[in-house]
Amino acid sequence: MYERSFHKLFKEKLILSNMKIVPTPEWFIGKDILIEFFSFFVLAIFFILAFKNYKLNKSRRLFHLGAGFGLVALAQLASIITKLVLYYDIGPSQEIGQAIISSGALSSVDIFYYIGFFLHRFLTLAGFFIIYKIPREKSGADYILIMYFIFLSALLSNEFYYLFHLTAFFILGFIVKDYYQIYKKNKFENTKNIMIAFSILALAQIIYLVSKIPVFFAVANTIELISYAILLAVIVRILKNGKKKKPYGDNLGHAGSNSRKRKRH
Repeated sequence: MYERSFHKLFKEKLILSNMKIVPTPEWFIGKDILIEFFSFFVLAIFFILAFKNYKLNKSRRLFHLGAGFGLVALAQLASIITKLVLYYDIGPSQEIGQAIISSGALSSVDIFYYIGFFLHRFLTLAGFFIIYKIPREKSGADYILIMYFIFLSALLSNEFYYLFHLTAFFILGFIVKDYYQIYKKNKFENTKNIMIAFSILALAQIIYLVSKIPVFFAVANTIELISYAILLAVIVRILKNGKKKKPYGDNLGHAGSNSRKRKRH
C-alpha cells in the first residue's frame, strides 16, 4: 500500500514539474519518448554516414553536416534520458522521489530537469546553426558571439519557452532557404526531400509556440515525427543507390549542400 501511494505521489509531482516547462499531456507521456527515440536513431545514422564519407574525401561540408546532425542527436538523447528518469521508476528516480517526498519540495528533480532540457535546447540550436553554417565562412569571433546568443536562448527558455522555438524556427528558416537555392541548381531529389523535412520541422516550432494548450504539444511532436521519417527515407535512398557509378544525387555529398547540376544523358 505504501509503495503504491509512493509511486502515485511521485508520478503526480513529476507531471506537475514537467508541465512547468514542457506541457506534455498526461495521455501523451511515453509517446513523446518513442518519437524522440526514432528521431535519435535517424540523426545518429545521418551522423555516421556523414563522417564515413568525410573520411573518404575530407569534405568540410560533410564534416559540418555530420557535426550538426550529431549535436541534434545528442540533444534528443539528453531529452530521452531526462524523461525516462522523470516519468518512470528507473535509475536514480526512486532516490530522487524519496528525497522529494521526505522534504516536500521539488528542488532536486527541478535541477535535474532544468539541466537535462537545457542541454536538449542548447545542443539542438547549436546543431541547427552548424548545418546552416555549411555554405558559409565565419571568423572565430562570429562563432563565439553566435554561440553566446544560442546559450542565452537555451538558458532563458526555462522561463520563456517560446524563445527556444522562435530561435529554432528562424535558423531552420534560413536552412530551408539555402536548400531551396541549392535545389534550384541541382534538382536532386534528396536535396528537395531534406528541404521539405526542414520545412516541416520549422512548422513544428511554430505550433510549439502555442503548446501551453496540451493538444498542440502532441501535434507538434507528431509533425516532428513526419520530418524525421522523411530524413529516414533520404537515408534509405542513399544506402540503396549511393554506391552506383552515377547516383545522380543519391549520395550524402549531394544531400549536404552540393550545388552541382544533374548531368544529362
